Amino acid sequence: MLIVSRVQSSMAVRSSVLLYWFHVFCAGVFADVWKVTVEPEMQALVSSCVVLPCSFKYPVQEQPTDRIRAMWHKKDNWDDIIFHKDPTRVKDSFKGRTNLIGSLGGSNCSLEIDEVKNHDNGPYCFRVELETSKKDKYSFVENCVSIKMIEQASKPELQAEHSVQEGEPAVFTCSVRHTCPSHQPTLTWNHTGKVIMSYKNIGHGNWETQSVLTFSPKQEDDHSTVACTVKHHGNVKGEMTATHRIFVKEQATLSHILIPVISGLGSALLFGLLCFFIAKKRYRSRPGQFTPQGGQNVITRKSQEDTHSTVLFRCEGTEANTQQLLMYSSATNQDKTPPLITL
Repeated sequence: MLIVSRVQSSMAVRSSVLLYWFHVFCAGVFADVWKVTVEPEMQALVSSCVVLPCSFKYPVQEQPTDRIRAMWHKKDNWDDIIFHKDPTRVKDSFKGRTNLIGSLGGSNCSLEIDEVKNHDNGPYCFRVELETSKKDKYSFVENCVSIKMIEQASKPELQAEHSVQEGEPAVFTCSVRHTCPSHQPTLTWNHTGKVIMSYKNIGHGNWETQSVLTFSPKQEDDHSTVACTVKHHGNVKGEMTATHRIFVKEQATLSHILIPVISGLGSALLFGLLCFFIAKKRYRSRPGQFTPQGGQNVITRKSQEDTHSTVLFRCEGTEANTQQLLMYSSATNQDKTPPLITL
């Protein structure tokens, strides 16, 4: 009996070991075929909406949407269902606020939560049930989503040049990031022009809405303010408008070229005339004078004292365009006839 007891005990131990390794093996295989991909944490604007991106994989062949039952529930309480095909099973505080926006047949389990409350933090987990078998169901409680609430929105980002050229196209770019692609925010401008809107998935459940405004500034736009205002889905609070002051450079015309040139020439002419009159005035202030004598131009230079000699220059014009220079020299208190020098 002792031998039989030992054999049975040994077999029980071996069975336990085999069952353990079988469980580990099956768990690995099971995990490989039941998969879900979600973002572990999302941000959401209170009073707006948020979309929790989700995709999944199941072990059997691909099923149509109507043969897949999907639901979302709280991690700590599976009975707290926030989305179900049967609305009567949805928790009262989430009724009418949740919706699957993906196609289950395409393995898309993305969930939209509208009118986000500041207590919708989660975490929330996805569960799938296939109608192929009662055993084909799985809750992905190891991959759930938590939501971080944002009470007030931040103003959009506005990019543009501070100085723009009059008459040439100027580009202004306004953008805002969000997590509500099912209800994209709108961006409006306080200035008319050509507007192009675009929406881009920037990954991890985040989206960017962008508006590009193009117009040709006029002179009256100088020192004006260009403003971009965002309107989120729902009754979102926060700073909604971004502003940008612009300075318009006046367009160069022919008058802009002629006026500086004429001004420069006028200044140069005035300066030349001023120099001429100053030089003439200084010359006349010297102790000498022009005296006409017999139709001839005579320059007489007298000294301040009678003791110095006096030199007289007389210029005569002839028909042959020759000049004569008469030089006279006289001593003090003497009246002598000076010699004549002819050139």
